[in-house]
Amino acid sequence: MGDTGAEKTESATGKRRQKERDKGNIPKSQDLNSALMVTSGIALLGMLGGKMLQNLQTLLFETFSHLSPKDISSDNILLIILPFVQSIGQILLPFLLTLMILGIIIIRSQVGHIFAIDKIKFNLANLAPSKMLTNAKKLFNPVEPRTLVELIKSFIKLLVVGSTGFSVLNSRKDELFGLVGLDLHSSFAIISSILAQMLINMCIAMLVIGIFDKSYQTYEFEKSIKMTKQEIKDELKDSEGDPKIKAKIRGIQMRMAQQRMMSNIPKADVVVTNPTHYAVAIKYDKSKAPAPMVVAKGVDFVAFKIKEVAQNNKIPIIENRSLARALYKLVPIDGIIPADMFVAVAEVLAYVYNKDKKK
Repeated sequence: MGDTGAEKTESATGKRRQKERDKGNIPKSQDLNSALMVTSGIALLGMLGGKMLQNLQTLLFETFSHLSPKDISSDNILLIILPFVQSIGQILLPFLLTLMILGIIIIRSQVGHIFAIDKIKFNLANLAPSKMLTNAKKLFNPVEPRTLVELIKSFIKLLVVGSTGFSVLNSRKDELFGLVGLDLHSSFAIISSILAQMLINMCIAMLVIGIFDKSYQTYEFEKSIKMTKQEIKDELKDSEGDPKIKAKIRGIQMRMAQQRMMSNIPKADVVVTNPTHYAVAIKYDKSKAPAPMVVAKGVDFVAFKIKEVAQNNKIPIIENRSLARALYKLVPIDGIIPADMFVAVAEVLAYVYNKDKKK
C-alpha cells in the first residue's frame, strides 16, 4: 500500500499473531528449554540414580562371577552379550522414558499445540548452485550484528555457569585438600556432596539465564511483528470489508427496508402522530397476531412520508403525542404492542372504528 518506509509502532493484531503462529514463528527460548531439561535430568538421576547404580552393580557381579572364559567363543558371544544389553536397557529405560516425557511437556509449555508445515517442508531451491554459493560466501562475510550478539550471549552464559561451579570448588577447597589419606568411602561421600552442590548451583544459574532469555526472546518477537497503522487498516478492510462499500450496502438495505415499510402503510388501521416529528402506523389483524402491531414508524422526513402515504390511501391520522413517542421508542417494526400500552392503543382504534361506522 506504499507504506514500506512507515514506522511500525502498533502492536500486532490477533490475526497477525495467528498467521505468524501458523508459520511456526513464536517466542521461545532454547536456553530455558535446555536449563529445564538439564535440571530435570539431574533431578531424575538424584531420585533414580541410587537404584540404577545398585541394579548395575548386581548385574556386573552376577555376570562376571558366573562367567567362565572357557564358555566364551566367537560362536556364542552374541548370546552372552544380549542378556547383558537387555538388562542395561531395563535399568536405563525408566529414566530415559521419564526424561523424554518431561522434554515433551517442557517444549509444549513454551510453544503449545502447533504444527507448522513451513518449518519442515523440503525446499529444492536451497539445493540450487546459486543458493549454495550465496551461503558459502556468507562464511567469509563480516559477522552480522545479530550473530555477534548471540556469540557474546553464549560466552556470557558459559562464563556465568562456569563461575557458579568454580565458586563451589573454591568455597570447599579445604575439603578437597583434606581428601588425601581418607578412606575411599569418606572421599566418595565428600566428592559427591561437592558435585551435587555444583550441579544445583549451575542449574539455578542456567534457569535464571533461561528466564531472562525467554523475556528477551518475547521482546524481540513482539518487536518483529509490530505493524504500521496502514497495515492495521488494510487488515481491517480484508476482514470486515471496505468501510465505504459497507456504508453503501447499509444504505441500500435501509432504502429497501423503508420501501417495504411504506408498502405496509396502506394496510394500516391508523397512524398516530406527534403531530410533526413522529408517526407510527398501527395494524390490528386477529388472524395474524393477538394484539395490534406497528407496521411502520419514522421521525421527521420519514414521518412526513408516512403521513403523506396515509392521506393518499385515506388512512386515519390521530394526534397523540405521548403515545406516538412511546410506540416509536419501544416497539420495533412488525412488533406487537406491549401489554401496558393496550388501553391507549385500544382507545385510538375504537375511536377510528366508531368514526368509520358513523360514516
